[in-house]
Amino acid sequence: MKKAAPSTSAEPSFASAFSHEPVDKRIEILRLVGESGSISQAARQAKVSYKAAWQAIDTLTNLAGVALVERAVGGSGGGGATLTPAGQKLLAVAGLLNETRSQVLAAFKSNELLLPRALPALSNMSVRTSMRNQLPCQVDKLEVRGQMARVHLELAGGASLVSRITKASAELLGLQKGQTVLALCKATAVAVTAQSPAATAPGAQALNGQAVRVSRGATGDEVSLQLEGGLQLVGFAAAGSGLKVKSLVQALIDESAVVIALSA
Repeated sequence: MKKAAPSTSAEPSFASAFSHEPVDKRIEILRLVGESGSISQAARQAKVSYKAAWQAIDTLTNLAGVALVERAVGGSGGGGATLTPAGQKLLAVAGLLNETRSQVLAAFKSNELLLPRALPALSNMSVRTSMRNQLPCQVDKLEVRGQMARVHLELAGGASLVSRITKASAELLGLQKGQTVLALCKATAVAVTAQSPAATAPGAQALNGQAVRVSRGATGDEVSLQLEGGLQLVGFAAAGSGLKVKSLVQALIDESAVVIALSA
């Protein structure tokens, strides 16, 4: 399967790539990649693991909908990395947003009664999640059965994903066909195997892709895969799975493990 990376000519969606926090670790890592030309060096400077640095870039790429980093493989150092024009533009916008935040907070400081009340609200708006898989998608249809709802989602490239939530949750979110949402899923809830035509278990669903990074472990192999539409996904394969970079794989996800979120 040909690896389909997000196109640098695609229309970016930068608003989704920014958190509400003044300092976003993901943006910091992207900036450090641009300065150092190296993923590993950026990880050291940001004091995170190489794996976490790549996860930050993958998440930003998913949310922005356009490639932000180009990697050159090879050499004793494992190759370098450069920002795409879209990656450079995202950093510029991030700088402007941070400057604007500083100006707003400076204005609030002139009102000592208002600021203590405003800061907790801003803090709540900036809630971040431990779920490493964040996939932009659209609601294709809703299937309500009793008190449960199956929300059919369409990912980039046309792949389908289903989230099983309560009817009440669907109503509170105001879900409707064509609505843009985020599908969230813990990496530990994604089982990665070699692609197989075998039927999946009830409630499970399979997304096909290609392994781009494999990290061996005694309790399981962590696999980063690229879906056919270009989105990045992280999951785990059994220890000693034998999966390698460029292996054709499938990610098995239970419908109940997919959480739907709305962007602010």
